[in-house]
Order: sequence, then structure tokens, then C-alpha cells
Amino acid sequence: MTNIVLNGIVLALLGAVCWPVLRRMRVLPVVVTVLVLCVLTAVFDTLMIAADLYVFDPDKILGWYVWGAPVEDFAYAVAAAVGMPVLWVVLGRRRERKAP
Repeated sequence: MTNIVLNGIVLALLGAVCWPVLRRMRVLPVVVTVLVLCVLTAVFDTLMIAADLYVFDPDKILGWYVWGAPVEDFAYAVAAAVGMPVLWVVLGRRRERKAP
């Protein structure tokens, strides 16, 4: 299985699970967070790849790069930027219910 297929499956499942909460959230903060995390991913992944801290198997990636980072690596930034605010909202609601 290639990285893009795995990333697509994970992002689709995350989107399906998070959609009920995401549709009630403001869009702009989530979009800005996705953009900031993608810029940080491009910078730091490029530096780590240039320093030979890790290498991607060429057979598992598309071969498209943003600066020096493969496009598949940005799925993790998108998943974190979408999943964490949803988790924050859900856990905050649970805490409100338990409070006396």
C-alpha cells in the first residue's frame, strides 16, 4: 500500500468521524491552523530530510514535493489540525456534563 492511499483512508475516516462536530465549528480558525501546520511541515520536513534523519521509500510515494517534503507527509498536519480541535470540543463537553 502506498502512503497516499493510506493517508486518503485515514483522512476520509477522520473526516467522517469528525464531521458532526466540524460542521458546527468556525471554519477560519481550522483553515488557518491547517495552513500554518503545512508551512511548518514543509520547513521542518525539508530540513530533516536534508539532514538524512529519515528517507522515504521512492516506491511508496508519488514523487511530488513541496519544497523538499513529499506531499504525502502533509496529511499528518491536516489530520492534526482537524482532529485536535474536534477532540478538544468533545472532551470539553464531557467535562461539562460531569461537573456538579
